[in-house]
Amino acid sequence: MVSKSLIFNLHPHHEFFTKPKNLYSLRTSSIPTTLTTTTTSTKIVHSFFHKKCNKILSPMASSRHQLDEFHPDPSLTNDDLKPTTTDQRNFSGWEMASLWIGLVVGVPSYYLAGSLVDLGMSWWQGIAIVVLANVITLVPLILIGQPGTKFGISFPVLARSSFGIRGAHIPTLLRALVGCGWYGIETWIGGEAIFLLLPKVVKNSSLSQSISWLGTSPLEFACFIAFWIAQLAIVWKGIDGIRELEKYSAPILISLTSCLLIWAYVKAGGFGHMLDLSSRISSSEFWSLFFPSLTANIGFWATLALNIPDFTRYAKSQSDQIIGQAGLPIFMGLFTFVGLAVTSSTKVIFGHVISNPITLLGEIGGFLTMVLAIFGISLATITTNIAANVVAPANALVNLSPSRFTFRRGAILTALLGIVCQPWRLLKSSESFVYTWLVGYSALLGPIMGIILADYYLIQKMNLRIQDLYTLSPNGAYYYSSGYNLAAIFALVVGILPVIPGFLQNVGILSSIPNAFSIIYNNAWFFSLFLAGGLYWILSFLKGGKKNQVQHIDPLLPNPS
Repeated sequence: MVSKSLIFNLHPHHEFFTKPKNLYSLRTSSIPTTLTTTTTSTKIVHSFFHKKCNKILSPMASSRHQLDEFHPDPSLTNDDLKPTTTDQRNFSGWEMASLWIGLVVGVPSYYLAGSLVDLGMSWWQGIAIVVLANVITLVPLILIGQPGTKFGISFPVLARSSFGIRGAHIPTLLRALVGCGWYGIETWIGGEAIFLLLPKVVKNSSLSQSISWLGTSPLEFACFIAFWIAQLAIVWKGIDGIRELEKYSAPILISLTSCLLIWAYVKAGGFGHMLDLSSRISSSEFWSLFFPSLTANIGFWATLALNIPDFTRYAKSQSDQIIGQAGLPIFMGLFTFVGLAVTSSTKVIFGHVISNPITLLGEIGGFLTMVLAIFGISLATITTNIAANVVAPANALVNLSPSRFTFRRGAILTALLGIVCQPWRLLKSSESFVYTWLVGYSALLGPIMGIILADYYLIQKMNLRIQDLYTLSPNGAYYYSSGYNLAAIFALVVGILPVIPGFLQNVGILSSIPNAFSIIYNNAWFFSLFLAGGLYWILSFLKGGKKNQVQHIDPLLPNPS
């Protein structure tokens, strides 16, 4: 942080682009004109004032000289990549918590505990694994979120410190690729929810007939585009629009979820049926399922944990980002309980299990229920999709070319890619393949997290030279080898390689693999994170580490006074 011993104020980002006033003129202009006469006495006084002013202002001149020498590279900087100012850091603890409520309340989270019960676990074992996984995920969330709040930097800029100024494109684009894939699929799910809850008269019309060249019906495509536009309207407002959406959506989503839970409780006469769901597997079978299930649930938010600085850079303080994120295990536990309780109640209410919440809301019937269902499902999907799948790709594109992309342009391109990938074709042709591929691919991002954590906490010691993150000078601390940190890239490759055989078997490319690779894949997140992070730390230690010094002045950080 900027030293509090400075006796003048730095206005964030202004000195970054303009040279400071001439210090000599500042010193001489401060001398009264009456002292400029040629008399001996006035010359003595004049000399005395010059010496005093020089003595007082020379430290200021030295600091200002550091600012004057700093020239950020335009290809690395724009308004979306610069550290956030004090005014921009307006996320309170409640607003950070609201972000997670909006992310958690959605169709995918609704299934989590129920899917584990389907495997033979008891109801409490399923919920316990979900909570434990999110407690574990909370650790990297807070650790990676810390530099975002401390320095006001986004994930792409943080990645420059470990992967290099140019090498940072590797982790950011890998993260963006997952986000773009999921954005299209989640948008289609949101549009499909609207379609399924439309009146039967509309769904049975000629507009519901599929067109071969389009790959879907005009009505379904129209629902998809309507949902796409609704999301784009919020994204267009930037991060402030997302913050407002999550803030005001949280209490609405909590209320709607509570109503659904109360309805299920009253209609089913309690949750006795759910409480009777005991384990149907032996102890050894449980532990064989435990670690793959734990890894899968960690992978659920592992991608967002990687780019969480994109949000924590706007937090008011470290305590706000920690308190706000600490609610994740609680929110996930409560919502998966709702999903499991309601699903088990449908057996009593309808005579058969209805695990899909959209189908359930359609079965309940009634005009008011339909309106609330469309509103609730749409809101839940939008709050999840925008925060989880738009911010990371948009920032990655900004980092790729700051002169061409802003956050808004990056978000629009992400949305357009969501249409180009035609998610309706992907889901209809091989739904299990797409989900297996994307979820498995997310697990491959573990090594990136390990490298960034090892670099920031073990090597950088939580001190970053912010100005060096914005320069292509070979003398910069993060220029490494032509802008690439070869140690980080090597550790990333080594961390991914052992996971690939299990991944290829999971997607059906390989029929069989040695048991060791299956164990590695079932614990991919843990294995790759510690392998890549540990290897990177060893390689950096052998190189002698980095010489990091606390900077007494940093032209990119807000004035702490």
